Amino acid sequence: MPDEAPSPRKILDDYPRLGLEDSFTFRCDKAMDCFGCCCRDVSIVLTPYDVLRMKRALGISSSEFLEKYTISPFTKEQKIPVVLLKMDPQTRRCLFVTDEGCSIYPHRPWACRMYPLGVADPKNPNPEDRRFHFLMKEELCHGHDRGRTWTVREWIEDQGVEQYDMMGQGFKELMLHSFWDEEKDLTPAEIDMYYMACYDLDRFRRFVFETKFLEMFDVDEARVEAIRTNDVELLEFGMLWLRFALFKEKTLRIKPRVAEAWRRRAAQEQSKAGAAGAHEQKVANSHG
Repeated sequence: MPDEAPSPRKILDDYPRLGLEDSFTFRCDKAMDCFGCCCRDVSIVLTPYDVLRMKRALGISSSEFLEKYTISPFTKEQKIPVVLLKMDPQTRRCLFVTDEGCSIYPHRPWACRMYPLGVADPKNPNPEDRRFHFLMKEELCHGHDRGRTWTVREWIEDQGVEQYDMMGQGFKELMLHSFWDEEKDLTPAEIDMYYMACYDLDRFRRFVFETKFLEMFDVDEARVEAIRTNDVELLEFGMLWLRFALFKEKTLRIKPRVAEAWRRRAAQEQSKAGAAGAHEQKVANSHG
């Protein structure tokens, strides 16, 4: 997981493609002289489910976790926030790595579980560019061609990747939406909403329950009770909310009385705008 990661084009053009039954030989444990080197000076992008698992493992709120353990660099080229795991400013090592290994190993991020495998998942694949796995070989890692031989499927099962893939499906669909192909920038409020619903789940829960949200949207009682205490349910609900708010999809239902009030208000505003325009035209004609 080096900072100088290969480009998507290089992966598609140059990397051997591995299917689920293809195999590789790899070892990683404390006896290796490179143990922990792959956790230093790296850019680890966190998914929403990564943040959920890690903040829960630490017993802290999502807001505290994001402030203490992540950075979210933002450039003009980006349309949405990206959350990266913070490195120690002195050692450039992951804050969760000790001499004994990862201190939150059962809850480590998806990217750490996958290594040394990568996965290429083109957005609009042609027959040659469909999803495939590939092997990342860096000089810092001495575990290749040593130890046990794994199939790709065995590695994914052993590292618990399947659950992370399943829990990340909604986020993946959000990220691959055609909306992002449009030449349109999110407003600061929309960017904050995206960040909150994806990563800052405890703040999103307060948004749902401490504002007029549930007075406006028709959410069934079972789901309301589920998102009140269950972070996974809340994350899935957040994906539905973003699809509604950003993409204008009908993933949530506005309560009929609220929808009617909105329609009346829009009609009144349109009527006022029409009257104002007619008045301006009348004044202009009187001075013509």
